[in-house]
Amino acid sequence: MFLSSYENKIDKKGRVSVPATFRSYLNSMGYNGFITYASFNHSALEACSQDRIEKLSNTIDSLNPFEEKRDFFATSVLSESENLQFDTEGRVSISEKLLNHANIKNSVLFVGQGKTFQIWEPKNFEKFRAFARKKAFQNRSNLKWENKKKGEPL
Repeated sequence: MFLSSYENKIDKKGRVSVPATFRSYLNSMGYNGFITYASFNHSALEACSQDRIEKLSNTIDSLNPFEEKRDFFATSVLSESENLQFDTEGRVSISEKLLNHANIKNSVLFVGQGKTFQIWEPKNFEKFRAFARKKAFQNRSNLKWENKKKGEPL
């Protein structure tokens, strides 16, 4: 899984080192990179493995092919996605267009989200993190799950 947060600087050539744990997880699935696209919800980037973007594509494909919303999602996610490959030192180059969407200039924050991760401008994430923590506290009763074998709470 993609866990924790890691801050790295963008070098003079516009490359950033991807956290070793994130690279390792992607490599274990047979990938030498990841897919990224502009977030709908934040001034940040969404990032995932190839199989995850394929699942999203299948969800988009399940919509009526003659409805506008299918085209809206396909255009906003699939046509805007970038496939970033690691160089020999584990770095990627994120396009200027995506960096601008996330207001990223010098440093990026890789934020683990379990099966996916996000890429943020560090100070913008800090503001969101405080807000998210408050909202998570308010909604903590929604986090319930059961032991699938016994039907008992974990």
